[in-house]
Amino acid sequence: MSEIKALIATLEAQKIDALRTIWCDQFEEGPPPLRSANVLRYLLAERLQLRAHGSNHDLDRRLCKTASRHRPGYKPTVRTAAFKPGSRLEREWKGERHQVDVIDGAYVWNGQTFTSLSPIARQITGSRWNGPRFFGLREEAA
Repeated sequence: MSEIKALIATLEAQKIDALRTIWCDQFEEGPPPLRSANVLRYLLAERLQLRAHGSNHDLDRRLCKTASRHRPGYKPTVRTAAFKPGSRLEREWKGERHQVDVIDGAYVWNGQTFTSLSPIARQITGSRWNGPRFFGLREEAA
């Protein structure tokens, strides 16, 4: 195991020809036809680690599925939160606690009924907000 760690540590300083030689020494087939030393370095390190530790097929499947969602031109579907009637959403804004009650197909805030959380967030803040994001139901943009 420590031999693999030591070998992977030496990859950082290697040029592409040396990386190809290491690949041929370690594996029976030749290296992939890459021109980038960095990409070959990462692939070589991954192959060495997989050989040493094995693979987790469930994790691989999930990672492939996640990676496919980040391809160019992919438009993600946004899942909206579905709450059961009787649920309550709370948010503190500028020192004031706001509570929104979920009723069948709508939301109640300050005695008013809304079909969406966004108008509620807009009235609370005085500016345009995405309602689910305002109430902490969506991740912040990175």
